[in-house]
Amino acid sequence: MSDNRRDFIKKSIALAAVSAAGLGTASAGISDAEFRDRMETLLAQPGKKSTMRIVMQPNARANVNTMTWYKQMGLEDVTVWTDPPNDNAEFYKGTRLHFAEQGINVYGLGNGAVHNQDKIVLNLPGRDAKVEEYKKHLRNLGAAGITYTTYAHMGNGIWDSPSETTRGGASARAFDQFGVNSGRWNKNKYYPPLSHGREYSEEELWDNWTYFIKQVAPVAEENNVRIGVHPDDPPIPKLAGVPRIFSHFERYKKAMEIANSPNVGLCLCVGSWMEGGNTTGKSPVEMVEYFGAQKKIFKVHFRNIERPIPHFVETFVDSGYTNMYTIMKALKRVNFDGVVFPDHVPGMAGGNAWPFSVGYVKALRDRVEAEALV
Repeated sequence: MSDNRRDFIKKSIALAAVSAAGLGTASAGISDAEFRDRMETLLAQPGKKSTMRIVMQPNARANVNTMTWYKQMGLEDVTVWTDPPNDNAEFYKGTRLHFAEQGINVYGLGNGAVHNQDKIVLNLPGRDAKVEEYKKHLRNLGAAGITYTTYAHMGNGIWDSPSETTRGGASARAFDQFGVNSGRWNKNKYYPPLSHGREYSEEELWDNWTYFIKQVAPVAEENNVRIGVHPDDPPIPKLAGVPRIFSHFERYKKAMEIANSPNVGLCLCVGSWMEGGNTTGKSPVEMVEYFGAQKKIFKVHFRNIERPIPHFVETFVDSGYTNMYTIMKALKRVNFDGVVFPDHVPGMAGGNAWPFSVGYVKALRDRVEAEALV
């Protein structure tokens, strides 16, 4: 091993360590220019990657065994999440380097503290501080060269009912609109009938979306970061007094028109969209065809459910009411060049469900790419 290579590895390990501790890159003696050069070297891989990559979503400091497992499944990219106090450029850079040392690219990074924030969505006290926190997140991503982040605009979180079972007795997430249900995000819990003490109007929600996106979209453009907006989960027009504007095709279209930015698009969770059934205005395939043709889809959450609202149960990717091949085929038709994540896998007896889902999604991807060559 050359002295340069040995020094490179030592400094790389040092950067990852100090980043995890919340220290700056200067503490490891690595300049921004050196960081960029090293990232380019580490991620230079021979051969042509598929333009439609499959990702897992590990801890930002996943160990080598986990990353080896991903590579053995044929994965080359990940998306990760973090929270304060790790919401700083040094940690974001250290995360990229940590995965790049194993030949894995960090496609996107999310910050849970600026995702599903009722202060932003409902214009609660502290909104402007949260908006500034989101801008900081975008600048941190830009400094680290991470070009994607997912955002959700749900004022009272993701809603669930008690878990149920799907194929073979596997435990799975469920939602019963007329049964026991509640919302959640991070440590916050939301309950009917009014999660925030009053009814909010859809006009208020649109005003708040406009206020937020008009401030952050220019920062995303300046930092070469794309924001993918996740659908409401579930996509019900109003829950516990709070409208959910990312629950219908026309509302998504309106939101994108308000943003009016090439850097604002969709994290299209086809499972969430299936939950709405005929209430969403477009099927998942039609959503892909419309927004994919505009290059507005940056990431896809690829999962299936047994049936739509009012009572749905998540299931295995090959076992729900939607033929997932048709969605993958649509993604290929629009030349989707983002990442696909096999989201929300059921719990399997005696093992981990992720390899099954990854293998199935990878096979669908490879099939449609092979068909395109015929």
